[in-house]
Amino acid sequence: MSEISRDTLMAYADGALSPAERAEVDAYLADRPDAATEVALMQRQANAIRTLYGPVAAEPVPPRLSVDKLLQTQQKRRSRFWTSAAAAVVLVGLGLGSGWLLRGQADTPGIADQLIADAVSAHTVYVLENRHAVEVNGADSEHLSSWLSNRLQTTLAMPDLSASGLTFLGGRLLPAPNVPGGRAAQLMYEDTTGARLTLYVTPSPGPNTPSYELANLGLDTALFWADDVISCTITAPYPADRLQAIAKTVFSQLNPSGPDYRT
Repeated sequence: MSEISRDTLMAYADGALSPAERAEVDAYLADRPDAATEVALMQRQANAIRTLYGPVAAEPVPPRLSVDKLLQTQQKRRSRFWTSAAAAVVLVGLGLGSGWLLRGQADTPGIADQLIADAVSAHTVYVLENRHAVEVNGADSEHLSSWLSNRLQTTLAMPDLSASGLTFLGGRLLPAPNVPGGRAAQLMYEDTTGARLTLYVTPSPGPNTPSYELANLGLDTALFWADDVISCTITAPYPADRLQAIAKTVFSQLNPSGPDYRT
């Protein structure tokens, strides 16, 4: 490999390099912490996208997007405009496989998957920040609780995770277009090694929401939980069993009057 370009780093993050090429990039990143941080960000974003769209990509090509069907349609078109349009649809069918861009509303990912993707995306962005990791510092937790509770229109406590070795850094308000009210709270914690955990809390997404989902995202694990009042996605670079243990503490404090948490 003659040069380590940004395209090379993206291919590395996607797992598209040969073992020899990966070894070269590993050596390159070992001396460049900024590049290594950027690659980690790429990997987390890719994992979030796979969580949201993975089930769709695994589906078979719809009959209406089969190459034969599209070619038949193309042959029936006489004008140059319709011939060009049919050719474009053929390319979409071949390139996207699942035909995501042409799918109906009923086939979109479920609300839990959407919220997990939103949570992981926000986690990826803010855990790398130093001075601006949070909007309101954890030392002002009383104000933070009051402010976020008001914005989410529910009573929101700031869970104490010190027994799990986590220090509360603070939180911020985020947009959440997939839930009533359109707002979410992100609370951030840090362990003694500097690894960070975030809680992405929203009002209840509504009926027919799964009560529990666990997603393994490579570098991170995300655990989603919801009841009739709130939903919460915990994201951290921890194995599932550790995250599940922390979740019991989180959910019992976020909504003490809600149902018991069960893994």
